[in-house]
Amino acid sequence: MKKVILSVALLAIIGMASCKSEPKKETTTQTEETTKQEVAVMEGTFGVRGNCGMCKNTIETAANGVDGVSQAEWDKLRKKIKVAYDASKTDIDAIHKAIAASGYDTDKVMGDESAYENLPGCCKYDHEMEMSIKGEVKETEDMH
Repeated sequence: MKKVILSVALLAIIGMASCKSEPKKETTTQTEETTKQEVAVMEGTFGVRGNCGMCKNTIETAANGVDGVSQAEWDKLRKKIKVAYDASKTDIDAIHKAIAASGYDTDKVMGDESAYENLPGCCKYDHEMEMSIKGEVKETEDMH
């Protein structure tokens, strides 16, 4: 019995040694490299009228709803929005139009009147209010 076990162990060791001495077969897998198109990310800043946090939410939601817009941040105090977008999918005019469709005036496009009428009372801004305010701006108590 010892001879059988010893013989099996010897054969296993010889088999392993012979496997190690064989040159390894290299397998090549062909990987397909996909070239990503460079995305032309543009940034823009323009004026948008509004009053409060609800305005901020609606304005940013309208801008972000445009296909290609990756970021939109409305500054309540300065009455302006900063947007980042993919120029191959949209342009700044489309963003102006989307915000105006939600009821808010921009530097280029007047807000849709029926959408403006449906805004909450705190969001009914003065159509003559200054936009894209530069310099230091202080928040007053009557601002929401």
